[in-house]
Amino acid sequence: MSIRQIVIHPDPRLKKVCDPVAELSDELRKLADDLLETMYDAPGVGLAAPQVAVLTRLIVADAVKDPDAAPQPMVMFNPEVLLASDETSVYEEGCLSIPDQYAEVTRPAEVRVAWIDRDGNPREGEFDRLWATVLQHEIDHLNGKLFIDYLSPMKRQMMTRKSQKYKRERARA
Repeated sequence: MSIRQIVIHPDPRLKKVCDPVAELSDELRKLADDLLETMYDAPGVGLAAPQVAVLTRLIVADAVKDPDAAPQPMVMFNPEVLLASDETSVYEEGCLSIPDQYAEVTRPAEVRVAWIDRDGNPREGEFDRLWATVLQHEIDHLNGKLFIDYLSPMKRQMMTRKSQKYKRERARA
């Protein structure tokens, strides 16, 4: 396993719709392992393949925030929201591709998600609270959408400028 470089917004790869996984391979499983290691190292609660410059429909997540609880890493190939509740919840979201910036985003409070697990088995599950938010956020990445796309144009522009400044400073370091 290795830690991958995280793509920082603005980057055109973050705005692209990702290709579905046609067939699982050891290479894709290795990518999933790398994503998990990168996510935990960052640290974050979710990461999508386009955030490491791979335009394929793969996300990883672990929304267990309690340091005393066992981690629950999830690997999802071709994840898709099948059903979303009318009830909404608001979470302060951040993104590893938009470092150190956060904003409240309203999303469906509960979702039913279908995906293929790392062994190639089709799976479905219902998620709520933080898990629902994280999975929707990561699935958005696969569709070229960022959490700042839910914000007002002025707030989105302000966050993009901060992110551009961060990229320039990082390039100089």
